[in-house]
Amino acid sequence: MEEHSTIKRIWSHAFWADEELLKSLTSLTSSDDAPSEAIREFAHIVGVEEVWLSRLEYRSPSLAVWPTVDLFDLEGLVRQIHGRWRSYLARLQPPDLLNSVKYTNSAGLRFDNQVGDILNHAALHGQYHRGKVNLMLREAGLEPAPVDYIAFVRGAPAATEADHEPAGYPRPRPRTSR
Repeated sequence: MEEHSTIKRIWSHAFWADEELLKSLTSLTSSDDAPSEAIREFAHIVGVEEVWLSRLEYRSPSLAVWPTVDLFDLEGLVRQIHGRWRSYLARLQPPDLLNSVKYTNSAGLRFDNQVGDILNHAALHGQYHRGKVNLMLREAGLEPAPVDYIAFVRGAPAATEADHEPAGYPRPRPRTSR
C-alpha cells in the first residue's frame, strides 16, 4: 500500500516538473531562443512517457522514443499524455504493481518487468533528462526550471547559494594544504 501511494506521489511530481520545464521553455521570447538540444531532450521525456504508458496499456505508442517535435507542439502532447497517465494511475490498485508486463524495447529486445518497476523507472528516467535540459539551458545563459522534488513538495524552489549561514549549520571552511 505504501509503495502504491509513493508511486502516485512521484508521478504527481513528474507531471508538475514537466509543466515547469515546459513553462520555462515556452516563456522564451521565441522558439529560436530555446536551445534545440534542450527541446529535443524534453521531447524525449515526453516520448518515453508515452512509450512506457503504451506498454502498460498493451497498445502501440503514438510517439517515438526520440520524437521530432516542435516546442509549441510539445505543449499539447504533454497535456494529452499526462491526461492518459492520470487516467491510468487513477485505475491502478496496489496489487497491480506486482503484475508482469511483457514488451519489446526500441532495440527489439524482449523483456518482462513488474508494473511497479516500470512506473519507478519511467519517473526516474524523466527526472534524469529534466536535469540534462536544465544544464543545456544554463549553458545557453538561460534560467533553469526549478524541478527538484523538494521544490514540488514545498511549493517553492530549492535553495541555491545562501549569502548567510543558517543558525546551527556553519558553512564548511576550505581545507588548507600543509
